[in-house]
Amino acid sequence: MTESTANNPTPRVTPTGADNHQGGDATGVGGSSQSEPQQQSTHSPTVSTTKLGRGLKTRHLTMMGLGSAIGAGLFLSTGVGIHIAGPAVILGYVLAGIIVLLIMQMLGEMAAARPNSGSFSVYAEQALGHWAGFSLGWLYWFMLTMVMGAEMTGAAGIMGQWFGIDPWIPALVCVTFFAVVNLANVQGFGEFEFWFAFVKVAVILFFLIVGILLIFGLLPDTEFVGAHNLTNGSFMPNGIPGVAAGLLAVAFAFGGIEIVTIAAAESENPSSAIATAVRSVIWRISLFYLGSVTIIIFLMPYDMIGGAKTAAESPFTIILGMAHIPYVVGFMELIIVLALLSAFNAQIYGTSRLVYSFAKRHDAPQVFAKTNKNKVPTNSVLLSMFFAFVSVGLQYWNPPGLLAFLLNAVGGCMITLWIMVAVTWLRLHPVLVAGEEITTVRMPGYPWTAIVCLLLLGGLVLLMLSDAASRSQVISVAMVFGFASLMSFVAKRFHPSTRNLES
Repeated sequence: MTESTANNPTPRVTPTGADNHQGGDATGVGGSSQSEPQQQSTHSPTVSTTKLGRGLKTRHLTMMGLGSAIGAGLFLSTGVGIHIAGPAVILGYVLAGIIVLLIMQMLGEMAAARPNSGSFSVYAEQALGHWAGFSLGWLYWFMLTMVMGAEMTGAAGIMGQWFGIDPWIPALVCVTFFAVVNLANVQGFGEFEFWFAFVKVAVILFFLIVGILLIFGLLPDTEFVGAHNLTNGSFMPNGIPGVAAGLLAVAFAFGGIEIVTIAAAESENPSSAIATAVRSVIWRISLFYLGSVTIIIFLMPYDMIGGAKTAAESPFTIILGMAHIPYVVGFMELIIVLALLSAFNAQIYGTSRLVYSFAKRHDAPQVFAKTNKNKVPTNSVLLSMFFAFVSVGLQYWNPPGLLAFLLNAVGGCMITLWIMVAVTWLRLHPVLVAGEEITTVRMPGYPWTAIVCLLLLGGLVLLMLSDAASRSQVISVAMVFGFASLMSFVAKRFHPSTRNLES
């Protein structure tokens, strides 16, 4: 890799073999639709079929973002923040929503201008150098892999209880099934994930409607509730420290929606699709989380709510039970399983496309850049499935100290991603403006919106450092990110000529 000159403080990395989509990507200056980089690497791979398909529609992207973000946490863990902060937890969700709104708008601008399956990893490389793209990309891959293991373990545990069998059996069946889904053409995958995620969305909307009817006493054997649970005690029972602790409990609830910027590279019209999908996902996920939490704090005393280990303990189950809905526990178990499996499916997609992007940039073996007749990166999907099995195995094996360290690192990955996206946008936005590359999504207020976002994230990091449980997350992710950064220099040493910086 050559270094940029002093006259060009904002380097532009040209990854060899990046996704070639009209509308701008990692390959052309000024958002031109040229199919090859202006400077070709002397180490260009000779792979016969390495292009992805482009069959995803905007509705597919939207539901993929929702499917990845809405896991079992909404149904089982929402009560944790409410118990800690009381009704004031809503402030934590609003603040977290503002942060994600800023981050997704910045990421959406870059993705609309330069659609790429490597998404924020490629943009970080273009703005900050190879180390940043390599480290951020592999950190995100690591996070999704560990989360997939936890999701499949949770879903398999419930299904094992249903059928009276060992959990590894439904886990094996489900992982194999999703391998088949992800190896199909991308349009088929998108359609499957659309309807899979749609079930979760429909249930949340049903919950919101039932909750509103309960609050106003419009269902049989119910009466008007009003704001009794908000005024009976205090809106902020544990003061500012309680709100701060509640913020830590809910801050990363919106994590997962960034996957839409990975999928945009395989959409029919990337620039248009990403603009619509980003707006839709942000507002819908905010409505679902804020609406659900508002319903819960209106209908249940905050001190009666906590973390739920089973579907029967979920505040969603309890509130639907207030409406005398039959078989509500079994119904919620089914929804939790679907939520976990839908998120697992979306994340298999995300991890496989990241590995594909790494291979195109020579940060992974070239075999993972090959695609099949359906333009699906088969080897990348199979690698993701293999590590999904490994992650599930770790959940059961639970080696002393290792699993706790890895899961702690996962807890800090999202804030690392958000910080890097904001810094990347600060460096890349002027380049996009100068090259007239900004198309359908534009983040206003440069540079102050990014600075405000970084200040909010810095405050969140300080909160995490002041909390014993969260402090270990910061330390663990710093170690993992540091290791990934070190490995980036090793990778660069093996392939020093695979990238050129345009002067």
